[in-house]
Amino acid sequence: VPEAAAGRLGPPGKNVSNNSKMAEVKSMFREVLPKQGQLSVEDVTTMVLCKPKLLPLKSLTLEKLEKMQQAAQDTVRQQEMAEKQRQITH
Repeated sequence: VPEAAAGRLGPPGKNVSNNSKMAEVKSMFREVLPKQGQLSVEDVTTMVLCKPKLLPLKSLTLEKLEKMQQAAQDTVRQQEMAEKQRQITH
């Protein structure tokens, strides 16, 4: 594909838009399209593996909220126990 080849003439990441460069590339390559069968592209991207990042199962905020909720439940239980003790003694 001439247009794709023209984009690769310049520095990496930059497409060359100069008309003379495009004319040179078009004269160098002749486009051939198959009349039957499959058309394949040879430019294959590859996966890049990176170091895995371990994420916590629970966020710090969620852990803080759970601790606050547990503390609130404990105080309610203590108040209920104290209320039962008052009813038993009276």
